Amino acid sequence: MVHSARRFYENLVPSFTIYDVECPDHSFFKFTDDGQYFVCFSRNRQDLIVYRPTWLSFSCKGEDCDNNQELPPQVKRFESFFTQLYVKPLASSNELICKDFFLYMESNQFGIFATSTAQIQDARGTDGAILGVPSFEKITIHLFRLEDGFKLDEKVFHNDCVNLTHNMGAFLYDDLLAVVSLRYQTIHILQIRDSGNLVDVRAIGAYCREDDELFINSSSQLAGNRGDLVDNGTNHDQPNSNNSFLSGIKQRLLSFIFREIWSEETDQTQRVQCLKKKFYFHFQDYVDLVILKASRNTDQLPAFFAVYNMETTEIVAFYQNAADELYLLFERFCDHFHATSINSIYMNFISSHSNNIHALEQLKSMKNKATSISQFVKKMLSSLPLNCQSMSPSPYFDQSLFRFDEKLISATDRPRQSTDHPIRFNSRRQGDILKFKIKTGPEFGSADGRSKKYSHFLFHPVWPLALSFIQPSLFLPPSAVNIHFRR
Repeated sequence: MVHSARRFYENLVPSFTIYDVECPDHSFFKFTDDGQYFVCFSRNRQDLIVYRPTWLSFSCKGEDCDNNQELPPQVKRFESFFTQLYVKPLASSNELICKDFFLYMESNQFGIFATSTAQIQDARGTDGAILGVPSFEKITIHLFRLEDGFKLDEKVFHNDCVNLTHNMGAFLYDDLLAVVSLRYQTIHILQIRDSGNLVDVRAIGAYCREDDELFINSSSQLAGNRGDLVDNGTNHDQPNSNNSFLSGIKQRLLSFIFREIWSEETDQTQRVQCLKKKFYFHFQDYVDLVILKASRNTDQLPAFFAVYNMETTEIVAFYQNAADELYLLFERFCDHFHATSINSIYMNFISSHSNNIHALEQLKSMKNKATSISQFVKKMLSSLPLNCQSMSPSPYFDQSLFRFDEKLISATDRPRQSTDHPIRFNSRRQGDILKFKIKTGPEFGSADGRSKKYSHFLFHPVWPLALSFIQPSLFLPPSAVNIHFRR
């Protein structure tokens, strides 16, 4: 039904552009996945500003009020397309809003935001923290009701590090929010109640089950009491048992690797030799592994993917970052790596190479052109785990309807180097004819062609409406904002 309805968008396209719109000095972030809200932040990264998208409305006098009628000057204002709902303080005096982080719970229209203090690069090592990871004195996860901007709850992490850029360190699935602490190597699972409360469900890291800590502490206390009886109170120099154990998730990983290698051989002698080569020789390397977001900088370092079952507390799969088996799973079942919430109407129809033949052909073309298959596999797998809510569900990015140059524009919102030429959207089903094009400026580009500019786009998930932002550099605010819509 949705795919059939989406075909109407072939004839409902953003065919008109208003250049250099008069805009408030905000940091524009994104539309919510249902299109109900447009989320912005103040330039000083202290306030949350939320707008309601509204369609352009104006009147004209006379009988020739058609598409040739010149639009009134007021339409060049941002407020002609958006109505401000509220401005709410979000960050405290010593915190700043993490301007690349936002998650939306569509079923309740809740918004999840984050603020943090300044980064401490040379942080002291504390009990349980790993070395080499920066620290933030305070990271706060905020839960807001977007309808009226009421703050419902918050979760604070002290002296910790969570990578919140582009939602890397957090994932929302239905009413469960996972937050990854890099500094303490812990995955915090929070439940978002309908009442608006953030409830701690589980912390996966040092312990895997809820009662692991209680069991270990009680065992340590019992062992300590026995030592007192034998040594008459003199045995106090033993290390803390909490520090002498590997973390729970690391023990699960090591046991999985051991069992996998054990099962490779049936002959006992061969089995021992295999364990020596593949397990004991690399034992310290496995022990030294840390949880990080995979990146393309792992070419010189061993990197792996582990699949963990939270219910059984078992590692169920373990792959190196160039594993052909994992790549084939990613190629054929990419949608399963997105894990979209069941309540999300629009996010379930994002084109991928596992649900769209055109996207699959494009992927295979890239693979055939690659000079090294191993490097290509690493590059593709470097996106795992996929960032939550990082893609636009707009029908204009549906590759069964439109063909466009993904080097210039895509469903993933990232600034890209601009081009002097308009971006063309051609019909897939109607003989590759041009349906609409988007140009970032009427006279874009410098005379000498040496001035580089960047552009990025925000598409409304339902309406034929998009915003384009022109930036002189990646670190400066937009120099121009354009609105593309159906007139």
